[in-house]
Amino acid sequence: MLNQILRFLLDTVFGFFVFVLLARFYLQLLRAPFRNPLGQFVTALTNWLVLPARRFIPGMFGLDMASFLLAWLLEALLLFLLYFLRGGSVVGTSGLAVGIFFSLGLLELARFSLYLLIGVILIQAVISWINPYAPLAPLFNTLTGPFLRPFRRLIPPIGNVDLSPLFALVAAQLLLIPLEYVARSVSLLL
Repeated sequence: MLNQILRFLLDTVFGFFVFVLLARFYLQLLRAPFRNPLGQFVTALTNWLVLPARRFIPGMFGLDMASFLLAWLLEALLLFLLYFLRGGSVVGTSGLAVGIFFSLGLLELARFSLYLLIGVILIQAVISWINPYAPLAPLFNTLTGPFLRPFRRLIPPIGNVDLSPLFALVAAQLLLIPLEYVARSVSLLL
């Protein structure tokens, strides 16, 4: 029972920071404005990790690599700790096991990224129905625009209803299926 409580707490704390670090990375990647409550929350919550890491991890092509690499490192560390709590041992194959943990961490980041995309699309759709002039509407439009644009080109609005979020959600769900399959296959190597 104590082991299960510890796994839950580790998964919750590490998962929260991984999501927030990924949100910071995607906010900067998509050039979303940080002068809003969500951007300020993400910045305030991650500055203690990201700012010192930027001394050693430079940006690349305008990307905040410190946020991404910290999210990856935290996810790999979480996977290692959960494996260790389940009674796993990495004594004999430490190099291979480290590679597997980092590979699984990268797959989990891709999965979390899709979950973030799904959440942002749902929030953007609800905001557009309820109050399209809400203060956070431009932020969510900026975050979802690159993903909805291809669907909007293919699928015109029907009766002034934009169905592109629905198709983007289906596409994200379809991408989750092979990601989970590959992650399961890689985890069997441990």
